[in-house]
Amino acid sequence: MFGFLLLLFAVVTLTEIWLIVQVNQVLGGWETFGLLILDSAIGAWLVKREGMSILAKIQRSLGEGELPTNALIDGLLVLVAGALMLTPGFLTDGLGLLLLLPPTRAIVREILKKRFAWRVQVGGGAFAGGFGPGFSPGSGFGGFTDVDASDISAEDDGNEPPGAIELGPTSD
Repeated sequence: MFGFLLLLFAVVTLTEIWLIVQVNQVLGGWETFGLLILDSAIGAWLVKREGMSILAKIQRSLGEGELPTNALIDGLLVLVAGALMLTPGFLTDGLGLLLLLPPTRAIVREILKKRFAWRVQVGGGAFAGGFGPGFSPGSGFGGFTDVDASDISAEDDGNEPPGAIELGPTSD
């Protein structure tokens, strides 16, 4: 995973430099610099505006006794958009801007909700009450192997809760 992130960082950085050079050849140095400053300023304003709007939605949902799931995911996406907008370059600013637009953010939110739901169903890691960050059954850690539904017993023999998984002989 670290190698992938390092490669992604290198590719994005090289792409940003290439884009800045291309824009510089068309517009000129000062104009390119001014455009980078302008899109960062507009991005900062949009992040503040969208962040305040999401905060109001969260407060309204909590006031009505509801869990503000969509608003919390939107808040995370606006935070990511803000980080992208702070990174100098046209590619990251464009991606950040897309996350700041409510229609695009709604599409990304739905994709994330489906991914989170899948992780909960599969039992992946800390999000689903797993064994902790980065660990899931079948990862080979500590000798655990994949468990399929046939290994789960619904019988109650008094020693284990219903649905407990028997991992091997015990020394009782």
